[in-house]
Amino acid sequence: MPKTTHKTIAAAALLTISLSAGHTLAATSAEIQSGVNAAIKRCQAEVAGCKTLYGKAKGVLVFPEVTKAGVGVGGSYGTGALRVGGKTVGYYSTTSASIGLQLGAEQHAEVIMFLTDDALAAFRKSSGWQVGGDASVAVIDEGTTKDIDTLSSKNPVVAFVFGEKGLMGSLSLEGAKISPYTPK
Repeated sequence: MPKTTHKTIAAAALLTISLSAGHTLAATSAEIQSGVNAAIKRCQAEVAGCKTLYGKAKGVLVFPEVTKAGVGVGGSYGTGALRVGGKTVGYYSTTSASIGLQLGAEQHAEVIMFLTDDALAAFRKSSGWQVGGDASVAVIDEGTTKDIDTLSSKNPVVAFVFGEKGLMGSLSLEGAKISPYTPK
């Protein structure tokens, strides 16, 4: 494939991501808080094990809407908040990029639970935290909730990914970069 075609595909993917995530790119604290509240309620009501682990978590990082899109080259983006003791202590963004066989767009919610004080402290000390690089995260979807006790006992960080809308199939947080975010 000619180089100009690769550039065109990359540009199309980035344009798709920016257009589909447009309202998320400039989220206010009130918008983020509203989304976080709704995502926590939905996770606890719809995803087995979420409510139990939420009660045990030392901290919970919630991204109510992560938009993922790609045409050969893809990426994802979302904003959220970290809650400790039920109170918001910071705002964060999540981003990722990927190259490979992919076509489509989707949105989903992510609830990342820090089950130990050490895991939460390591996250809060970082200026940019990368899933897979800085921490191993057990991703739990509706199909893997049978072994939630085993997964949570072996992993200090557990993530629930749910509410997928759209046409793009890959359930992974690997490579996602989580950074501090300042709401507008």
